[in-house]
Amino acid sequence: MIIKKAIFAKSSAKITECPKSNLPEYAFIGRSNVGKSSLINMLCNNNKLAKTSATPGKTKIINHFLINDNWYLVDLPGYGYAKASKTNREVFEGIIIEYISKRENLNCLFVLIDSRLPMQQIDAEFMQWLGEKEIPFCIIFTKTDKLGKVEKQKNLSNYLQKLSYIFDEEPNYFVSSAQDKTGKTEVLGFIGLHINEINKK
Repeated sequence: MIIKKAIFAKSSAKITECPKSNLPEYAFIGRSNVGKSSLINMLCNNNKLAKTSATPGKTKIINHFLINDNWYLVDLPGYGYAKASKTNREVFEGIIIEYISKRENLNCLFVLIDSRLPMQQIDAEFMQWLGEKEIPFCIIFTKTDKLGKVEKQKNLSNYLQKLSYIFDEEPNYFVSSAQDKTGKTEVLGFIGLHINEINKK
C-alpha cells in the first residue's frame, strides 16, 4: 500500500465523539515515549501529522487520521506514564478501554514495544487483556536503529520467548525504525491486505 493522502480528521475525548463512519480503523498504542508519533509520521510520509514531543504522555485523546479516503489511522493515548496524576491515568485508561472494547470498526490494534527494553509488566498485562477480550492485535517493535544487529536479535528472541508463556500462538509482529523507515512496507502491506479482504465481502 502507498499512502497518497493523510489528513487529520478529528480528536475525541470519548468514543461517542469519534467519527460516525463505517470505514475500517487501525489503531496504534504503546507506553509513553515508545515512539508512536514518530512511527505514525513515518508511515504517512508526513513529519508533522502526529505531534511528537520529548515529554512523554503527549497524546491524551483519540486522534483520527483519514488515510487515502478509505480507512482511518487512530492514534490512541499512551499508557503507563508514571508522572501523570492518578486521576489523569484513570481517565486515559478509561478512554483506551472504551475505544478498544466498543469500537466496532476497529480492525486491528498495533501495540508498540520499545525493542531496547525487556518485557515490561504493564505491556504483558495489557496484551494478555487483549487476548482475553479477543481483540485482534499485532506488535510493532520500535527504535530498532538504536541496537546493533546481534543485540537486536537477542532482545527480540528473549521477548518472543516470554510471549510464548502468555499466548499459545505467537502474535504477528513487525520490526520498525522511524529513523530509517524499517518496517514501513510490511506494516502498510498488512493493513492493505486487511482492507482488500474487507472490500471483497
